[in-house]
Amino acid sequence: MSSAKKLVRVLEGGAESPPPVWLMRQAGRYLPEYRALREKAGSFWGMALNPDFAAEVTIQPVRRFGFDAAILFSDILTVPEALGRKVIFTAGEGPSMTPVTDVAGFDSDPARWESYFEPVYAALRQTRAGLDREGFGDTALLGFAGAPWTLATYLAAGAGGDEQKAARLWAYRDPQGFARLLDILADCVVFHLVRQLRAGADAVQIFDSWASGLPPPLFEQLVIAPTRKIVAAVRAEVPGARIIGFPRAATLAGYEAYVRATGVDAVSLDTAAPLDWAGETLACTLQGNLDPIALVAGGMALDRAVGDILEAMAGKPFIFNLGHGILQETPIAHVEQLLKRVRG
Repeated sequence: MSSAKKLVRVLEGGAESPPPVWLMRQAGRYLPEYRALREKAGSFWGMALNPDFAAEVTIQPVRRFGFDAAILFSDILTVPEALGRKVIFTAGEGPSMTPVTDVAGFDSDPARWESYFEPVYAALRQTRAGLDREGFGDTALLGFAGAPWTLATYLAAGAGGDEQKAARLWAYRDPQGFARLLDILADCVVFHLVRQLRAGADAVQIFDSWASGLPPPLFEQLVIAPTRKIVAAVRAEVPGARIIGFPRAATLAGYEAYVRATGVDAVSLDTAAPLDWAGETLACTLQGNLDPIALVAGGMALDRAVGDILEAMAGKPFIFNLGHGILQETPIAHVEQLLKRVRG
């Protein structure tokens, strides 16, 4: 029996015209209703770990734009928090934490994980109920987690960064110790994704935001291998689980190896990945990959960029999205223009 949810049908390998569309970070600071709730919540964690606030923020962009998917409002750094590593969000600076050089002190007790994550699962349940109540029953609900490598880069450096120097040095100098870190992170990610699916998520996305720049042997060891482990473990507990992978800014060979080895149902592509190549080469559903800057620009540039993607992906299993998250300065009118163009 075919799913009523367009995005789920595409994850199962079907092609839809027009394709389903959602945007990474679609619940965020470009929306005035988000900013109002953020001020009421008082802090990022105060919003993300409050089921009422998180569910409302998740539904806001669906209510305004009618996206084909709602993605839970949360953060990839909930996993380090569940493991006992305090994460601080400072306005204008992003997340930070005390850097780690080993796995001493990590909390590997699933009972603690369950307790920490419960507000996230409550938010998923409330979001599903809210979508149904407001007439969005055909909207897919997505959960997510960060991939072990990306989480490890934050833990090793104490912050995000595009060169991942601290994590790469650790992986080179102490491969066994770094492998233990990746294993602990993978176990917690599996725990988290399984319970998101059980709480009502139709699919989950694994964000490997810092997958770029790795030599092929390290890409296999640090990005592909942990993701392969997670996909297999999640499906062992939730047969048929639908999983989207996002190894952001991988090389073309990296994307090909990732899809072949991990078993993800779909791969999300960054802005630089050529869709003609991806459509011919990658044997899975594709998601992406509009440049978020084109969405800020709007006008004819946006129409052309959207048109090029639609033409390249016509007749293929495809989910329209951005190549990375929506930017705060994005005009609401440009999102409306995007949706009008995609939906014809």
